[in-house]
Amino acid sequence: MRRTRIGAGAALAAGALAVTGLVLAPAALAVTPGKATITADCGGFGGGEATLTAAQDGTAAALTVDSSAITAPIALGEDSIASTLTLVKAGGGTAVFSGTENPAMAAGDPVRVGPLGGTVASGDSLEAFGGSLEMTVFGITITCTATGPQAPGPFVFD
Repeated sequence: MRRTRIGAGAALAAGALAVTGLVLAPAALAVTPGKATITADCGGFGGGEATLTAAQDGTAAALTVDSSAITAPIALGEDSIASTLTLVKAGGGTAVFSGTENPAMAAGDPVRVGPLGGTVASGDSLEAFGGSLEMTVFGITITCTATGPQAPGPFVFD
């Protein structure tokens, strides 16, 4: 009988610790909004609406840029575009996201780059307007800039 009480007591203590761990576990971090749209001007390479998708994992953040209005000038292999996305911080300064992630694209396909990785701090508010997206393909750099603020608003990181 005594072993049963000790076993039951140990089980209750383990259960209480597990519940405490769940209550004290850090909340998942999130960026809001998760998606925003901009109108981009890429000079002689075109322009139009683009969607920015943001994700956050602690201080690491990733952004992906998709646009059916901006198309691949030639067929491009997977991970062949070196991209740097610079966003403007609300309090001043910039945040830079970079990488070489992209799917394979045929000539005329919609452009997609990312996820592009960067670092954020809690409370960072980042906006594409005033920043730029530079994509380097076969040694040619294409620079796109937003022609106005992103909608529905800046990305705010937890």
